[in-house]
Amino acid sequence: MKGIKGRLNRLLSACVGDMVMATVKKGKPDLRKKVMPAVIVRQHNVGVSVNPKGEMKGSAITGPIGKECADLWPRIASAANANF
Repeated sequence: MKGIKGRLNRLLSACVGDMVMATVKKGKPDLRKKVMPAVIVRQHNVGVSVNPKGEMKGSAITGPIGKECADLWPRIASAANANF
């Protein structure tokens, strides 16, 4: 995770609204096996791939996103169906 400093001997953890570095495991071959930034939008490790500025690479999000994510990332919130 970028910009988050952890405690000694403790693993870092991310929550809803944090930007992390992630890879695509299943999907199009041109997107797979590349490290790219993503924003966590739900509690169960659902992420949206973004560019380094925080703009979404996709056009829409199916389903709701967390309120914490909507407050921090308004462009992602506008592409979602609903906010929790």
